Order: sequence, then structure tokens, then C-alpha cells
Amino acid sequence: MTAAQPIAIINARLLDPASDYDGPGAVLIENGRIVEVIHGQATQRPDGVQIIDAEGRCLAPGLIDIRVKTGEPGNEPKETLKSASLSAAAGGVTTIVVQPDTDPAIDDPALIDHIQRRGAALDLVHVRAAGAATQARDGERMAEIGLMHEAGALYFTDGDRVIRNTRTLQRVMSYAASFNALIACRPTEPWLSEGAVATSGELATRLGLSGAPAIAERIQLERDLALVEQTGARFLIDQISTEGALETLARARARGLEVAASASINHLCFNEIDIGDYRTFYRLDPPLRAESDRQALVEAVRDGLIDVITSAHCPEPAENKRRPFAEAEPGAVGLETLLPAALTRDGRAETLDILSGGTREQVAILTRLAFARLFARTGRSVPVILDDALVYSDDDRIEAMFTALHRVAQDQQVLVLTCRQRAFAALGGERARVTVVPV
Repeated sequence: MTAAQPIAIINARLLDPASDYDGPGAVLIENGRIVEVIHGQATQRPDGVQIIDAEGRCLAPGLIDIRVKTGEPGNEPKETLKSASLSAAAGGVTTIVVQPDTDPAIDDPALIDHIQRRGAALDLVHVRAAGAATQARDGERMAEIGLMHEAGALYFTDGDRVIRNTRTLQRVMSYAASFNALIACRPTEPWLSEGAVATSGELATRLGLSGAPAIAERIQLERDLALVEQTGARFLIDQISTEGALETLARARARGLEVAASASINHLCFNEIDIGDYRTFYRLDPPLRAESDRQALVEAVRDGLIDVITSAHCPEPAENKRRPFAEAEPGAVGLETLLPAALTRDGRAETLDILSGGTREQVAILTRLAFARLFARTGRSVPVILDDALVYSDDDRIEAMFTALHRVAQDQQVLVLTCRQRAFAALGGERARVTVVPV
């Protein structure tokens, strides 16, 4: 077997977190591995190397998403490893960790091996598996953690199910600590949160939704961290979502506990107000929290208190979401949107004020065109009226917007009012004329 031809990616904007470098660069790849990283413009083009010109595009390490739900095995119509891998690749995620809440549950080494072999055969992204902490995720009988660890399981969790039996969780942690395995648990007190679909408060009361108090997360976390302190286990707090739980985490870190925490991109971007008029696509588990909790999570990411951002990818068919809010299945897709949703400056959401005048004009026009197309799809076509919409735009931006306007004008009426006749001469279309008739 001949070795694959080396590949060099040049003329890239290199984003290298290992060296905190952001600038022009190049990468040399041999046998599927990066062997050299060049900061600055590459001046040499060696023979026998396939050259890929990035043309200034960003080149960065792929993301690792440690919380991805699929339907394989057992519920493939919901999501397969192939469809999840394709979504991950499209979103810049190159490694996914599949959750064990499949049918059957991933609770033995054979299933760990199956998932990873299946992912390798697809050859789209790296597919790893998390093993169940208890057999069939029943919360009572410890699974074969040691054998699954040897088979390649990255960590152990019962997913969205809470291990209610404290003695069982103690045994799981003690056993895992003996070979330095990682245990992950959802922090939610099961009795306080049973049947809840929202966070307790004014909004849940007004909408008539069963709510769980935010303190339920903190109560359960206090129990879990007490067991971590007793057993010495490595521990991951799975999807922390409240300010109170963050305070508990900070105290545990101060005591020297080896504890990491993850937060879903959903709870960093949305709050309970987004539920609005029973929008079931915002039915999540854990439920969306108050804005103060969301802001606390953002600050915790900035400060390093939260270690991992996950997509919490949990696909549900439309028929499972288009139900009364309390009956809708919790979950949302996120593999393709994780990266763009997480791209903020200094950990804060950006407003349009930071954009140039020309860029804001483009955003405003494209937003109007998008709404017009939405109306057209419902059979309610409306004209798009643009009144001196490109005042701050240069010639290149104007040409780009002309292309978009021509595309929309194929099936919608577009009215452009402008005093810049020369700049808009190339737009085409019919020019309106106004004749003033004296009385």
C-alpha cells in the first residue's frame, strides 16, 4: 500500500489555540496527521505535495462535542450515526461523543466497540461513545465500567436520568476512581423536578406549566459533590444551568475537588422568555432558565468556571415537538449551529452597533427579503420597499446586494427609492416616473 500524498494548506488565516496565534499561516499534513504548522506566509512549495489554497479562509482545529444523542441503535428514524456525523462535519465538529441512552443502552463493552467501529467505517468524523453508569440506565445496578473503559468509553453517565440511589452512585464513583475514569451526572433533584417542563416562576405560572425550582439543581449538585469529595472520583457536571449551582461549583473548586462542568449552547443563548406563546421547540431538559441565570453562565464561561460548551444535540421529529407544550418531547438539534452560536467577542453577545454602516445596511435588506419570502410561501406576497437603503455601501457591496435583489424580484415585487441614480443604474427593472400636472 502506497502512502497518501502529503497535503499543504496555504494562504489561510490560522487560528491556533495552542500558541494563541491568529494570523496568516499554513499547515502540512502527512498520513492524516499535521506534521508542521507555519506561522506567516509559506514561501516554498515542495514537490510531491498537494497544494490547497485557502484563499484567506479560517483554518482552525475541529470542535469536540461531548454530548450528542443519536437514535442508533434502536431508533434510527430519529437520527443515525451517519446523519449525525454529516451534521457535525457541516458545523465544524470533528469529534462527537455519543450518549448511552439508546435502545439497548450502551452499557457493555461490545456496544462501545460497535459504536466506534461504525463511526470509523463511516469515516466522516471521529465517533466515540460514553458508557452507561448503571445497567440499562436503571440507576440501581452498576454497569461494567472497567471493561467499557478498556473498550474506549470516554466517560460514564446515565444521561438525562438521575442516579437516585445514593449508594449506587457512591459505588460507581469509588469503582471509577480506581482506574481514573470520568463520571458525569445531571444535577437535578428528581422529586422536585418530576413532571416539570419549565422553571418555576412568574412565567411558568402565567402559562400554566408545571415548573421545577432552580434550587433543585443546586440540591442535587451538593449531594454529588459530597460523594466526589468522599470517593476522590473525577467528575463532570453535565449541563449546569443555574446561578446557584455555579456558586456550589466555585466552592468545590476552592476545596480542591477535581470537578469539571459543561453547559449547553441552548442555555447560553436563550432564556425562559423565549418559550413565548408555548413554542415547543424551546422545550428543553433542563428547561430554559431566567435571564440572570443565562448571564451567570456566560460569565462562568469567560472566567473558566465552566470548562466545556456542548451542543446537547437531541433531535426529535416534528410530530414529537408539535404537541401541547407539556406533552412535547424535550430536545433540540445543535451540531450544525454550535460554532456560530458560540462565536461571541469576549464572551458577550454582540449588537449591530459594532458593524460598519454598510454591513448594517446589508443585514437590514437581507432581513426584509427573508421576511418577504416567508410571507410569499404562505400565499401572502407583499412588496419589498427599500428607501435609500444603501447610503453607506461601497460599489462592491451594492453589486452584491443587486444580485440578491434580482433573485427575489423573480417572484416578488421590489420597489427601490433612491436619489443615487448613477449608482443604481445597473440594477435594471422598470424606472418609475412622476409627472406633475399643474392645476
